[in-house]
Amino acid sequence: AGAKKWLEWRKEIELLSDVAYFVLTTLSGYQTLGEEYVNIVQVDSTKKRVPSFLRRALFIALHTVVPYCLEKGLLHLEHELQREADESRTLQSNSALGLSSRTLMRNWIQKQVGELTEQQKKTVLQIVYVLKQCVPLLHRLHLAVFYISGTFYHLSKRIAGITYLHFGGLQEDDQSIRSSYKFLGIISLFHLLLTIGVQMYSFKQKQRARQEWKLHRNLAHQKNTTKEKTTRRHSRCTLCLEERRHTTATPCGHLFCWECITEWCNTRTECPLCREKFHPQKLIYLRHYQL
Repeated sequence: AGAKKWLEWRKEIELLSDVAYFVLTTLSGYQTLGEEYVNIVQVDSTKKRVPSFLRRALFIALHTVVPYCLEKGLLHLEHELQREADESRTLQSNSALGLSSRTLMRNWIQKQVGELTEQQKKTVLQIVYVLKQCVPLLHRLHLAVFYISGTFYHLSKRIAGITYLHFGGLQEDDQSIRSSYKFLGIISLFHLLLTIGVQMYSFKQKQRARQEWKLHRNLAHQKNTTKEKTTRRHSRCTLCLEERRHTTATPCGHLFCWECITEWCNTRTECPLCREKFHPQKLIYLRHYQL
């Protein structure tokens, strides 16, 4: 029970500990342990005054509370958008969300999602996917810029306008170290651009394959409907309750649409009718099946 509770509330405990640490150090006007160890102090953009109380409070909120709310908000939003498509997945994702279903954030998101149309839900789900992919890339970009410029290690400090002033030590040593970090920043930036290019190429390939599959499915469906006018009535798929398209057989002998049974196998590796367990690789596509 203790380990389960820890995993369920781990994010919240980490958030409270981070907020308490920065309140006792940064917000109170003291150095953190790392700042004290390397002899640096926080200053504002003029580098002549320490940051104001509001500026330090803004940094703490951006550094701790905002990332937590953004992560939880995207998880709850994605969960609500996919809840109607798969009810079994809902039960599994409740533990991953870390909070019970009776939270204000989730209730508000659930209310807003309920007012959306199906097309709007698909659009919002795509936006959530893009945001989840872009946030790590944004952090990597900011880290590369830090290596090159040598200021604002955290994105929250850049927004709040809090930088550091180093006292003690030799300036020549700092310059030699900074030149090596610039080279590391250039490599990091090149690697980030390469990653973005690969992800965009992969996304375009998936979109192209999806469009080709839809076109092939529609053409095949149109041909089947013209043939069905002169032939006897075909059997229906028990999953979509429509005429079977691209008939596929399970190892137990039941017939379904190829798209229907493959989507079913994404969440359940069993026959929808007799509940016999099987691997998705065992599905048999019946080409030119006419019954």
